[in-house]
Amino acid sequence: MRIFVLIFNAHTENEGIHTVRVGDRNKILMFESEDDALRFALMLEAQDFPTPTIEAIDSEEIKEFCESAGYDWEIIPENSDLILPPELNVEETDWQIDAENEDTDESAFDTEQVPLAAETEFSDSELENIRRKLEGLL
Repeated sequence: MRIFVLIFNAHTENEGIHTVRVGDRNKILMFESEDDALRFALMLEAQDFPTPTIEAIDSEEIKEFCESAGYDWEIIPENSDLILPPELNVEETDWQIDAENEDTDESAFDTEQVPLAAETEFSDSELENIRRKLEGLL
């Protein structure tokens, strides 16, 4: 089955796939719909993420990668409820570390979310209002 995933630095030596941290595990979201993946990518951009590329990949290929890397996966059905990116993000991504070390092995494919700014000028309620307005634009 063909699914869609979010890739950062697509087609470079420092390519990475977007994951969501659930507890102490990473999970790759596999979207059945390219439109749903695009909406999720736009919400990530609204959180100051780099612009991800939407890539169509065979779901079995991602599942094999997840098993070898010890990651979980979740298939997001087409037209399902809107999936929101988590509000908290990791401090440093695996691909940022790899870029600093100029490491070009396949572990650069293991990524996590880019951090939000450590300090913000907005309160939580103001950020929530901004998020809702951005979602309304979709």
